[in-house]
Amino acid sequence: MATPPPYPRAHGLLDGKVVLVTAAAGTGIGYATARRCAEEGATVVVSDRHERRLGEAAEALAELSGVKPLAVPCDVTSEAEVGAMFDAVTEAHGRVDVVVNNAGLGGTARLVEMTDEQWDAVLGVTLTGTMRCTRAALRRMVPRGSGVIVNNSSVIGWRAQEGQSHYAAAKAGVMALTRCAALEAAPHGIRVNAVAPSLVMHPFLAKVTTDELLTELTSREAFGRSAEPWEVANVIVFLASEYSTYMTGEVVSVSNRHP
Repeated sequence: MATPPPYPRAHGLLDGKVVLVTAAAGTGIGYATARRCAEEGATVVVSDRHERRLGEAAEALAELSGVKPLAVPCDVTSEAEVGAMFDAVTEAHGRVDVVVNNAGLGGTARLVEMTDEQWDAVLGVTLTGTMRCTRAALRRMVPRGSGVIVNNSSVIGWRAQEGQSHYAAAKAGVMALTRCAALEAAPHGIRVNAVAPSLVMHPFLAKVTTDELLTELTSREAFGRSAEPWEVANVIVFLASEYSTYMTGEVVSVSNRHP
């Protein structure tokens, strides 16, 4: 099994930026993104629907950076809570420069056995929640004539996997949403892009996935290992930074598994 490269040093890529990251509690891509953004000089705001874990994430970021970020509880399936989250960021920092839409919900169910409730739950968080946050961000960025939105999609939006029809449909929808929103936002100087990771290992995934499936998925990866959450966060930082000013409407595969 190949080993990950060393953790990267910061280069100040987001100096002076106000960055909001949703679903930033826990040990996955959201927290890794919040950490990398803070390390790159951003003023970070973290959000999650799990208040206890959100508080723990904020404390962990404070220990690393010396600055405790604003932490706003938010369930992205609620339009009222999404609006309140953006209002809180604006009240605290005057603006939001970058929004990272990381909230998503997975699950495994064969389509013939899937209930409407299972379908609606995954689509509600992963696709509709991303739409709500993108819409709220644009409503605040358009008047300013600047901003960046980065959505978290998945290679499953391109490639089939048994038991993942709801999740795949949601992530493919995030890709399409990203491309359409980018065209609408471009005249206002706003960029909208997405990342599409493949297998990203973290403790929660290990809890909900069998060892057999993880072994199979890992065997498909070019480097012979899963990605570290911070490796996906690095690409998000790039898309949020001034190094990607001519990119919009793009879905960047963080793997070798683009079709």
